[in-house]
Amino acid sequence: MSQVLTLARPYARAAFSLARDHGRLPQWAGLLGFVHQVAADPRVARLLGHPALQTEQVLELLLPPGDLDPNFRQFLALLAENGRLRLLPEIHALFEQLKAEEEGVLRVRVRSATALDDAETQRIVEALKRRFGREVEVRREVDPELLGGAVIDAGNVVIDGSLRSKLARLEAALLH
Repeated sequence: MSQVLTLARPYARAAFSLARDHGRLPQWAGLLGFVHQVAADPRVARLLGHPALQTEQVLELLLPPGDLDPNFRQFLALLAENGRLRLLPEIHALFEQLKAEEEGVLRVRVRSATALDDAETQRIVEALKRRFGREVEVRREVDPELLGGAVIDAGNVVIDGSLRSKLARLEAALLH
């Protein structure tokens, strides 16, 4: 996985720079999301590796109809010509990460044992805003294996307040 990220990182940075320099971050984010979803379709994925498929055919297959940013079309052609279309999921994820940093938004994943209501989520968002001094975007997930509590993944910082983790720490303390 780290090798895939290593390969994808320069493409994501180049895409981000191009989009930012031309004031098209939201459009490129949407286009990258679109081509990532299309390329992820198993029927399309099989075609993308076919040696008889020309770059222009790949672009017609992946791109939405309509008038597109020519820089995006050229970027996608470069990926196709270099055999890097399989990196689209990672390029898209890294692009979104760079975009969030540029916009000062912290993307957070909150896994909880039970579904969080809006009030609980808002309390978490406010606490994270105070701690990190940035806008916070939360993605909620339910993970019954946590038994209780929640795990907050804020990129480089993970706050584990799950009952499962607390029980594991108690068990380790009792055994030693």
